[in-house]
Amino acid sequence: MRLLFIGDVLGRTGREAVAAALPRLRAALRLDLAVVNAENASHGFGLAPDMATALFAAGADVITLGNHAWDRKEIVSYIGDHPRLIRPLNYPPGTPGAGSVVVEVPGGRRALVAQAMGRLFMDPLDCPFRGTADVLAKHRLGGTVQAIVLDIHAEASSEKMAYAHSFDGQVSLVVGSHTHCPSADAQVLPGGTAFQSDAGMSGDYDSVIGMQKDGATLRFWKKVSGERLGPAEGEATVCGVFVETDDATGLARRVAPLRLGGRLSQAMPEA
Repeated sequence: MRLLFIGDVLGRTGREAVAAALPRLRAALRLDLAVVNAENASHGFGLAPDMATALFAAGADVITLGNHAWDRKEIVSYIGDHPRLIRPLNYPPGTPGAGSVVVEVPGGRRALVAQAMGRLFMDPLDCPFRGTADVLAKHRLGGTVQAIVLDIHAEASSEKMAYAHSFDGQVSLVVGSHTHCPSADAQVLPGGTAFQSDAGMSGDYDSVIGMQKDGATLRFWKKVSGERLGPAEGEATVCGVFVETDDATGLARRVAPLRLGGRLSQAMPEA
């Protein structure tokens, strides 16, 4: 199976870049599954229903959220009717939506996509490790599902790495989101799980993690919040992680970073 995870879509430029690139990427990489993190799609804070609909129309099979999941209140009712939009699984019981979904992919196969949110320097949610283990106990890679993708939405690379090693050999891909900086550690772990600490942001990198430089920088100089930050609106780089799995086991054969457009060095996985 051929999988692509696209990192945090930020603002209008990020949405437009991903919507334009995703149909081409599906064809060029012969993708079976495309997962997009879009918790920053609405001006940097949350996801509006019409934006989710547009990303699904562009070719996203599953959309994940994160710590900004509820910044746009309209998403609360939308998520209940759209199971392919998921939020972190370790939110407390009774939170709207679900933290995982099984989707059909070409060839009569099935893929599980789940998201957990870290707790180090983040909100004190339920345990992401135990919550993920509970979800994986209901599915078997290479059996009930042919691929499993885990989005670990976390601040600390140490927590993301510990999470990946905890589930090495049980899933196809563990990929980090949230920090908006693509990491250079794409690898297949010893047990056969592909991993990258952070997929990076799909947005304008002439910025402070996607937000306009002046206002964001001033906060560090003066420690005064000031006006609400707005997203940078220059040319976006679409960032992500591509994985090809073994058809029999569901484990990774190879993993490669994706970076298209904008200011960053370009990286296009071999088809």
